[in-house]
This record gives sequence, C-alpha cells and structure tokens, in this order.
Amino acid sequence: MSIWDKLFGELIDVIDWTDDSRHTLVYRFPRHGNEIKNGAMLTVREGQIAALVNEGELADIFTPGLYQLETANMPILSTLQGWKHGFESPFKAEVYFFNTRTFTDMKWGLRNPLILRDQEFGVIRVRAFGSYTFKISDPAVLLREIVGTDGHFVLEEIIGQLKNLVVSGFAQVISQSGVPVLDLAANYDDLGRFLTQELLPQFSAYGLSLEQLLVENVSVPPAVEKALDERAGSIAVGDLNRFTRYQQAQAMRDAANQPGAAGGAMGMGMGFGMAQSFGQALAKGDDTDPLQPPPMPDNVKEVKHYYVIIDGDRIGPFNLMAIKELVDKDQLNADTLVWTAGLDDWTGADQVKEIKALLQQQPPPMPK
Repeated sequence: MSIWDKLFGELIDVIDWTDDSRHTLVYRFPRHGNEIKNGAMLTVREGQIAALVNEGELADIFTPGLYQLETANMPILSTLQGWKHGFESPFKAEVYFFNTRTFTDMKWGLRNPLILRDQEFGVIRVRAFGSYTFKISDPAVLLREIVGTDGHFVLEEIIGQLKNLVVSGFAQVISQSGVPVLDLAANYDDLGRFLTQELLPQFSAYGLSLEQLLVENVSVPPAVEKALDERAGSIAVGDLNRFTRYQQAQAMRDAANQPGAAGGAMGMGMGFGMAQSFGQALAKGDDTDPLQPPPMPDNVKEVKHYYVIIDGDRIGPFNLMAIKELVDKDQLNADTLVWTAGLDDWTGADQVKEIKALLQQQPPPMPK
C-alpha cells in the first residue's frame, strides 16, 4: 500500500457499506492498519448489523442507525482495551457488516431417490425438491463458527452446506413419519412447517435462522405413477354408465325442444317420455335399465388381483385383463415374478395357471 493510500485512510471518518449484489453475507470494511479515528461516523443501514472486532474478539454490535465512534460510548471495546478514560487518538478495530435481509428462493432437492417402506406400495423410491429462505440471526456465532477472518463472505461459500442440512432433515423426517406417499401431496404445507421447526437448531448452530421451508413436489417412479393412473381410471369407470345415461337424456330433451310439425310433436312426446324414463332410472338405480348389464350369477368367484415386480418395483394390484395388457406389451414374461392370494411367495409368471395361459397365446418371435 502506498503512502497516499495510508494518508487517505487516515482522513476517512465515515464508515459505511453499500452493496447491491444480493449474495454477500459478511463484509469487512477496509482500513489501513485497522485504525479508526476517535469520533468517526458509522452508518448502519436497514438490513445491516455492524460489529467491531478487537484482535479477533467480537466487541460492540450496532443496529441500523448513525453512530459517532468514541471511546466513551463503546463500553465493551473500552473494557477489552483497558481504557479507563477516553482519549482522542485513533484506536484499532475491525468493522464487519452483516447482511440481515432474508435470502429467498434457495433451492434444495434429492440427488438420488430416497428408498422408503410405504404402507400401501411396500418398498418404494421417492424424489423431492423445494426451496427455503434464511437470514442471519446471530452475528457473533456466524463470525466465530463460519466467517473467521474472511473479509468478503458470500452466499456460495455456505449454500452447499445449508442444502445438505435440508436434504438430510427431509430424508429423516419422511423415513420416520410413516405418512403414505399418496398422502404427502395433501400435506406439503404441514410437512414444510414441521421441517422448518426441526431444522431450526441446525441452522442456529451457524448463527442463521431458517425462516421458511417449502416442499414443492414429491414424486414416485413412472411405473408407480402408471399404476395410480390405472387405479383412478378403474374408479372412474364405476360412474361411466350413469354419466352416459344422463348425456342421452339431455340429448333427447334437446331434440324434443326443436321446432317441427307432427314429427316434431311426436319427437317431443318421445323425448320427454324417454327422458323421464332415464331420469327415473338415474334416480332409483333401476336394475332393468338396458344400458346396465344383467346381475352377476351367484356362483361367480371373486375376481383375483395380482402384483408383479417390474424393473425392481412392485406394482399392482392388477386384474387378469390388466395382466393381459402387460403381456401384450412385452412388459410381463415367463420369468416375471408374480404374487396373488393363495401363493406362499413370489413365483414366476409361467407357474400361475391363468397367466401361463395368457403367455401361451402370444405368437412366437418373428423369423429373421
């Protein structure tokens, strides 16, 4: 440093920090020899905290405001220096500025799938991601545990560690909660609030405060998603017949309302009559409705359901029709492990009589 820099530093009597990079957590004000003139003006803006450090030891803390630094109004620094009376000469101290604004939209996510034991699907792989916000809560702890002598401590120096804290906390809470995977989507808000409280002590150990943690998505493997879609479709089919009857009744009513002569009048009568018929059947669940199949005979056995293992995932339950679709798509072969009620353990598909029959219906490989 040149003599001009030293002289210029001696003349400066205003200490402040302005930074718009939005990624700096801690900044040390540069001064030659760390000398501060007695009576210097310290400006601390909103969203900042300033700290005086004497020989590596945190002394006075200044919240937002304008301060005149004099030995008489800095009790902790005066005690550390052993000043019994004020004096006019410069004193040595480092000035650190802490950015106390809330750092938002910090992303987190699982690098690898989390393996869980789910109540409904058994062993399953789960992925998740979200975001969180944090801020500096204890400058002394942050300076002592993380920053040290770093004169420009930025977000990139700690963001990786904070992300690891969130990911490990999420994995631990989900593994121990026992909440079914299907119920997680309905509990994102509660899960985020619970994780925030659970991770607060770990952030506090760094002098930080976890303000909010959001769980944005929890996903399962594609094979499980397909099984869920098929299950939802089978439930929807239960109401399909009623919906069809309703549409037909509406169409007939609209046709009857069309203007016309005798044919229109006859159509109107037929339309209202058939609409009334459909409406009564819809309201009463008439078993004689021609759109409904005849009742099942008493001697029909209960439909069996099957579970299969594909690509290491257990999926199901499937009825025999769904099993046939898997066979037709070459997703299920003789070596695929299958289980259904009555079997002691998983067994090859060709060992189950009804599935073996489906396999035998498949054509041989095409000739080369």
